[in-house]
Amino acid sequence: MFEHSEHLVRLGVEWLRLFVEALGAATICVGLLATLRVLLSRLSAGGGRPHGQARVTFARYLTFALELQLAADVLSTSVSPSWDQIGKLAAIAVIRTALNFFLRQEMQEQGRPG
Repeated sequence: MFEHSEHLVRLGVEWLRLFVEALGAATICVGLLATLRVLLSRLSAGGGRPHGQARVTFARYLTFALELQLAADVLSTSVSPSWDQIGKLAAIAVIRTALNFFLRQEMQEQGRPG
């Protein structure tokens, strides 16, 4: 009975992980479309610095997508973690945290006038 319950929990977590990963990929896709819309509207309006606003737009979506992907990694490790999986998760978390930090820095710099 316990093995069956454990199997159901693992299966549920695996489906949830797949859903969160798909949501992260969908976020990147939506972000790409939003970025293209900003870029095209800025170029057609003749506005200055169209690339800067487009980069900020895309960075916002990427930041959210990275958080979703990290959540998916946490889910996959939470069911039956080994030290190898925990080490990989820690490395991924550090890399994604650094990426988020630099993306946020870029968004702040692009948001300043000048």
